[in-house]
Amino acid sequence: MRFFATLRMTQAEESQTLQAKEVYMRELVTEGQETIIIPPNYKYANKGKVTAVSAGDFTLELEYEPENIMLNTYCEFYTQTKHGKLYFDSYAKEINGKTLVIASPAKHKFLQRRQYTRIKFINDLEMSYSNIAHKIKTLDISAGGMKIQTAEKIDIEGNYDINIPISEQKFVHCVFQPIRIEKSNEGGYTISGQFTYESSHDKMILTQFCAKRNVEIKNK
Repeated sequence: MRFFATLRMTQAEESQTLQAKEVYMRELVTEGQETIIIPPNYKYANKGKVTAVSAGDFTLELEYEPENIMLNTYCEFYTQTKHGKLYFDSYAKEINGKTLVIASPAKHKFLQRRQYTRIKFINDLEMSYSNIAHKIKTLDISAGGMKIQTAEKIDIEGNYDINIPISEQKFVHCVFQPIRIEKSNEGGYTISGQFTYESSHDKMILTQFCAKRNVEIKNK
């Protein structure tokens, strides 16, 4: 009798553990949640929506065919939750076309309580509008936009092409749309604005770059 009582207790404890794990997972990801997945080669970044959540994994339906995403190989995941921007590492347990079953992450980290992670980004760059190049200095950046300084007058109605360097050889093309222009006491202008993209892939790459740099800066 003691054996069966112990067995029932063990089964009950296991059931409670599974329920706790499922609650934990549902606090991180929920059905319909958009998620970015970055494999070791970030050129193959992809995105999709969560379609199911269980105690040990969740199912992700990708927007594009999963190139360079392999079974049991860790990838980076980024998603927006009510608690902020969520980052974790995990891997695909199953791959069926565009449908991936992702293992429950052992650890996770919330980056910032905003839609896009913003980082300090000091660079002397150029952006162009109507075939006219303007010299600027970037101050900070996110996948949603940037803040810059320039000595030149900028048309607030303009759409400015700019290539953002994320490595020595890799650039992300964005279109910068000024939203607020402030004249500084020292002369020149401080301008904040938003990005639009010709490619959703470029947006994913810049999102991943900013999130990863944010983690690196915090760990210094």
